[in-house]
Amino acid sequence: MIGLISPWRLREMGIVGMNQRNVSFIGENNKRANYRLVDDKLLTKKIALEHGGIPVPELYGTVEYMFEIEDFVDELEDREGFVVKPAQGSGGKGILVIIGRDEGMFVKSSGVRVDRKHIRHHITNTLAGLYSLGGRNDKAMVEGLIDFDESLKQYSYEGVPDVRVIVYHGVPLMAMMRCATHKSDGKANLHQGAVGVGLDLASGTSVCAVQNGDIVDSHPDTGAKFSELQVPHWDRILELAACCNEMTGLGYIGADIVLDRSQGPMLLELNARPGLSIQVANQAGLLHRMSAAREIVAQTDDAARRVALGKERFGFDFS
Repeated sequence: MIGLISPWRLREMGIVGMNQRNVSFIGENNKRANYRLVDDKLLTKKIALEHGGIPVPELYGTVEYMFEIEDFVDELEDREGFVVKPAQGSGGKGILVIIGRDEGMFVKSSGVRVDRKHIRHHITNTLAGLYSLGGRNDKAMVEGLIDFDESLKQYSYEGVPDVRVIVYHGVPLMAMMRCATHKSDGKANLHQGAVGVGLDLASGTSVCAVQNGDIVDSHPDTGAKFSELQVPHWDRILELAACCNEMTGLGYIGADIVLDRSQGPMLLELNARPGLSIQVANQAGLLHRMSAAREIVAQTDDAARRVALGKERFGFDFS
């Protein structure tokens, strides 16, 4: 377990800390002027659709001003399910998932019923910047639900699992699947209690699974064995994540991808400052992989080749 290993062993494994990430990974590869393209999820959705029609969840609408809230909630009365999220949110904060209706009430993914007053209050807080980066005034965006791939259903509870891929100039470095739990309130957020499953870049199979820093063998709510996990459409997931560097002009990013039953992999959002817990889920460090990825980038400009070399270099036997 990474958290119990000596500092010497951590350095040998190439574990990256916050300061090194900020300076050597993010600072050297990401232009500040381009952060807005990923910090604002509406902008991300716009450039994704313009960049070869990268699939994204359907946008039902946005709310920017307080006076728009009442009429917008009226429109939501006609929808069975939807997701409300801040356009500039981070860390999974401020995401409200409605999966159905019951006797005029909205039903959350946890099964809790809420009324339209609750929806109005949530949107009001969103516009006020309660969930946004730096507490800035924000917009609320409402998207359609993901009808996630049936093969992954047992690995997530009360929510949709997503795949986070860390990418350096088109080379996939490391990946994990984030699995919602009852403790995380159906959100794929590791800090709130979701399970992070490290994934073998060569195959999309499980390497290790952790919850709150502890290694786990099975999902705490469903009992599904993570050792049996095989993420479908793996090559397409890596290709989709890898093209996001060019799309945003950012050299080091985290791409969050969901698997829709009918449309396959879809880009959920991007992160210019991806966290480091992915190292714990993989029981491996990012430093050595970054060094090898720089060699790959210097070796070829071909996008497909960079993905293929990343898969080959950072498969399960990478050391």
